[in-house]
Amino acid sequence: MSEFLKAMAFRHACKRFDTTKKIPEEQFESILEVCRTSPSSFGMEPWRLIVVRNPNLRKALKPSCWNQNQITEASELVIFTTDNDSVRSDTAYVRRMFERRGLEPEMVDTYMGVYKNYLEPIESDEELLQDWTAKQCYIACANMMTYAATLQIDSCPIEGFDREEVEAILDLPEERRVALICAFGYRVNPQSEQKRLPMSQIVEYR
Repeated sequence: MSEFLKAMAFRHACKRFDTTKKIPEEQFESILEVCRTSPSSFGMEPWRLIVVRNPNLRKALKPSCWNQNQITEASELVIFTTDNDSVRSDTAYVRRMFERRGLEPEMVDTYMGVYKNYLEPIESDEELLQDWTAKQCYIACANMMTYAATLQIDSCPIEGFDREEVEAILDLPEERRVALICAFGYRVNPQSEQKRLPMSQIVEYR
């Protein structure tokens, strides 16, 4: 079995973390680097991460996260937020993201037009825009969890939270929205048997 598949077998949604074990700073920085280098639609990188290390802030967040133990027990708690206003069509941010590719001005304008045609139906609805930017966060989070597993570091993606309450506790500006939360650390309990559908049930060849 390849090292990657071993990491996939190791990874699970860890519910209880060992509070006495901390992820080495260098390893955690490498997990964050995986997010930074992850792919995103049009290369817009809409994610903005908040690493919550303040124990009092974690305690304040816990009731708004369905009182899940991971919030306070994990070595590191990463909150994925999206910067939705920056990725709207025609923004200076979007233009810079295309310009950094070293394109000629005419080609940048072409990309801006393609991007606008794609995004206008999405950005006209705040929830659609949030769904689109959140999807990019899920790509990055999945990469981070799998990479962490190669380091024998456990993780747990968390969708069970009251978004508005969490945003209020974090005092986020209106354009920043919470997409998901992920806890990283070391398991207390043995991993349960991994249950998955058979390949024949999920793959169709045509």
